[in-house]
Amino acid sequence: MSDWQIWLVLALLLFVAEMFAPGFWLISVGLGALVAAGVGLVLPNFMLEFLSFAGGALASLFGVRPMLLRRFHHGTPAVRTNVDALIGKTGYVSARIEAGSRPGRVKVDGEDWRGVSVDDAPLEPGTKVTVLLGGIRDMLMGTVDKKS
Repeated sequence: MSDWQIWLVLALLLFVAEMFAPGFWLISVGLGALVAAGVGLVLPNFMLEFLSFAGGALASLFGVRPMLLRRFHHGTPAVRTNVDALIGKTGYVSARIEAGSRPGRVKVDGEDWRGVSVDDAPLEPGTKVTVLLGGIRDMLMGTVDKKS
């Protein structure tokens, strides 16, 4: 088996492996192996093949990979976690929220969080509120309606 055939088999294996590993890393290295196979077919010299492999892999990592990432991962929605995932959800005040931005407690989706009122008005336990903004320390709450 010639060197160029080994490079070609390596390129094909890397292309298949890319289907199981996200990120377009293996396809970039596979393109380098494909370049080395082409060079090996024309100029059978292992050092030239290896240098063309390294150059092709680097070129595809910095040229082809960013293009593929823009093309196939442009619409991936950001996953909201922690307080950010609660924005827009409703909950109930579990411990009084005092006036003047003094925090109380709010239960949202079964979890208890610190919260302050958006209009600095006191909120009594049982008041239905909506999470407007999440912060490092507190969540900003807006009143939906008051429970009698």
